[in-house]
Amino acid sequence: MGNLDSLKTGSDVLFILLGAIMVLAMHAGFAFLELGTVRKKNQVNALVKILTDFAMSTLAYFFIGYTVAYGVNFFAGAEELAQKSGYELVKFFFLLTFAAAIPAIVSGGIAERAKFNPQMAATFTLVGFVYPFFEGIALNHRFGIQDWMSATFGAEFHDFAGSVVVHAVGGWIGLAAVLLLGARRGRYNKDGRISAHPPSSIPFLALGAWILTVGWFGFNVMSAQEISKISGLVAVNSLMAMVGGTLAALWMGKNDPGFVHNGPLAGLVAVCAGSDLMHPIGALVVGGIAGALFVVMFTLTQNRWKIDDVLGVWPLHGLCGAWGGIAAGIFGLKALGGIGGVSFMSQLCGTLLGIIIAFAGGYAVYGLLKKLVGIRLDAEDEFNGTDLSVHQITATPERESGW
Repeated sequence: MGNLDSLKTGSDVLFILLGAIMVLAMHAGFAFLELGTVRKKNQVNALVKILTDFAMSTLAYFFIGYTVAYGVNFFAGAEELAQKSGYELVKFFFLLTFAAAIPAIVSGGIAERAKFNPQMAATFTLVGFVYPFFEGIALNHRFGIQDWMSATFGAEFHDFAGSVVVHAVGGWIGLAAVLLLGARRGRYNKDGRISAHPPSSIPFLALGAWILTVGWFGFNVMSAQEISKISGLVAVNSLMAMVGGTLAALWMGKNDPGFVHNGPLAGLVAVCAGSDLMHPIGALVVGGIAGALFVVMFTLTQNRWKIDDVLGVWPLHGLCGAWGGIAAGIFGLKALGGIGGVSFMSQLCGTLLGIIIAFAGGYAVYGLLKKLVGIRLDAEDEFNGTDLSVHQITATPERESGW
């Protein structure tokens, strides 16, 4: 029996490690999605920011965030950490890739005018404290809130793969940061006209969307965290939501390639929470609504409300993530073909709690940084597309073949 237990543990380690690698690869998707959307002068900054955000997130989550969420720390000896084939360590790696998605999401909203070093400080604080605070509530029964919802509404708040815990939280933090930063200079003219800032590269944007889409099947399916709990239903529901989001965005966005490539992401964001509960037709509907929601709300925020959210992270992650949390309480019900075991009221309350914590936490972090050190580039650096914290690499004769 000891050998069989060891084999099972080793299989679980490999399973969750592969999931961690797939979600880690998604961060390349975040990078290329932002790279293709921002103007060419800001491409280097976008690439450097995503990578260094991940590094800063690792430190914050290793030393603080994982303990806040799960009460586990890594200050024991290596022999103790290696128990059960080091499963707790690789589980940390997997959950870190989710936590690091928070600053990657925010990065797309604040692109082209945020200072680099204050963003690093924000990343550390958000991943170390704000994100794991809600993660612990939703996924680890911290503070008794899940028990209260179960006793009051008959079921806990359910978020299988993070529609709310990851995406809505990241999107609402991003909204707070965008509002505090203000619009890019020249984006909105005094007479109310909008200055077009077209994507620098549709192929890079599309590449980023495809990397994210493929990695998402690790994001969702491997959220089971044990190989014995893997479900093909999660994979097919993810597929159907992706398709629904794509086609809805194609139609609502009138074939615009930016909308088309964000459509599958909107569908996948929304299906995360209930991907283990819904019927595939329900997932198709959830994804389709998310794709349409993204197009409508992105247009409203940019054109009518003058909120300069560069990649549309609030509509894509904040709103579609919130829709996904609520949708799990609708399409997860047996009456609509789902598996059941969910409560609409629990989903609504859990989603609203995530939004409140995210927006309040994001506003506090970025508001304090704005007051203490400033979070926005000065006019010259913003105009030139440079941040003095990130030196652009230029090809000079002596460097041309040396990189």
